[in-house]
Amino acid sequence: MDKAVRLLVFAGARDVLGTPELVLPLAAPCTAGELLAEVCRRYPALSPWRASIRVAVNGTYARAEDPVAFGDEVALIPPVAGG
Repeated sequence: MDKAVRLLVFAGARDVLGTPELVLPLAAPCTAGELLAEVCRRYPALSPWRASIRVAVNGTYARAEDPVAFGDEVALIPPVAGG
């Protein structure tokens, strides 16, 4: 996984991307906010979810300015309703 992150995708976002996990190549390390923007650019159908998706890096919720490095595990977690 050289110059990439492992992307885990949950709930409705997984349905949009059609997979629970993928390897996402990156040109350079970035922030969590930049990564989410890049994922939405590559997968435009995910854009309506962008404002409500939480990003976790290596198991910890990240702020938009938190760093993402090559080899990190990044989870995209949209809101989930239960009943």
